[in-house]
Amino acid sequence: MKILLFNWRDITHPSAGGAELYLHEIGKRLAANHEVLLYCGKYKGCAEKDELAGIRVIRRGGAFSVYLHAIFDYLRKLRKENFDAIVDNINGVPFFTPLFVRKKKLAVIHHIVGRRIFFKELLPPLAFIALISEKVIPILYRNVNVVTVSESSRKELVRFGIASDKINVIYNSIDQKGFAPGIKSEEPLIAYVGRVKKYKRLDHLLEAFRVVKRSIPEARLIIAGRGDCADLERSVKNLQMKDWVSLMGEVSQEDKRGILQKAWVFVTPSMKEGWGISVIEANACGTPAVAYDVAGLRDSVRNDETGLLVPEADVVKLADTIIKVLSDSELRQRLSQNALKWADSFNWDTTAREFLSILEGRSK
Repeated sequence: MKILLFNWRDITHPSAGGAELYLHEIGKRLAANHEVLLYCGKYKGCAEKDELAGIRVIRRGGAFSVYLHAIFDYLRKLRKENFDAIVDNINGVPFFTPLFVRKKKLAVIHHIVGRRIFFKELLPPLAFIALISEKVIPILYRNVNVVTVSESSRKELVRFGIASDKINVIYNSIDQKGFAPGIKSEEPLIAYVGRVKKYKRLDHLLEAFRVVKRSIPEARLIIAGRGDCADLERSVKNLQMKDWVSLMGEVSQEDKRGILQKAWVFVTPSMKEGWGISVIEANACGTPAVAYDVAGLRDSVRNDETGLLVPEADVVKLADTIIKVLSDSELRQRLSQNALKWADSFNWDTTAREFLSILEGRSK
């Protein structure tokens, strides 16, 4: 097959996240036996044409102009390549492929972004445009099969107006060779490793950690990942926690694994996720997770089995739950063992095979 992937970013983009990882891991496996082209946006210092793990890459435009470039370039050049299938990876704003592509299409939607996140992450005019663009998806894509990454997201898409018989759930996975249990830190260590964005609500984690310190003075916190760190740095300074909190920024895969192996608990207070790859990566290192009970995270965290879920935005309960995990070694051990078994069930090869079956028409 010849497969064209549309996404606003590729895996090398400085702001790449779980959606980019999902498409890259599937794409590189498809590229082993098929011809795969990824069309995405540019970033400072990138090449306009590239190849990543067998995937041919074309980068055009920026965060929003890439959508206009995609329409123009497809009609002018790309449609002549006679692709068998087009994948429209929707990160809130769709590529509007039903308006200009007549080939078989598949939409990938990790979750509905919605007003709260758009207006938290974007300036009001852009947030409004993005919100309106997202709201037309049920109408524009009504005849397009959809892939999403969790049962929470499937239910959300149905409520949003997408027909349930058009939706396929194909879970995110992890690199099974890249994560494994290690030696835990001597002192109680809390970790967050993932994108640093406003909707991740890491300010909640800092507030909860202040409470944790009162009960467990030796506790430490590590926050690692690329993104908007300036606000966090100011908060750590204002809260006078520089001696206890390490803001590491972007880290290598090896360093990420080391942090997750040493951590006693992984904490994510995000507003919502499609799934939560970082949770499963932590689990694969034998580290249980504490998270808000929100879409996506209630799927990747099996409550009282691989971690603990907390009522959304309840910072006091978040702190109490972290203290509970750090203080109870038997609970921690039970959650850790279950987390390892849970993480072992997620494999990118299986994910890619399921994705290909849909592209080939062997599913919905």
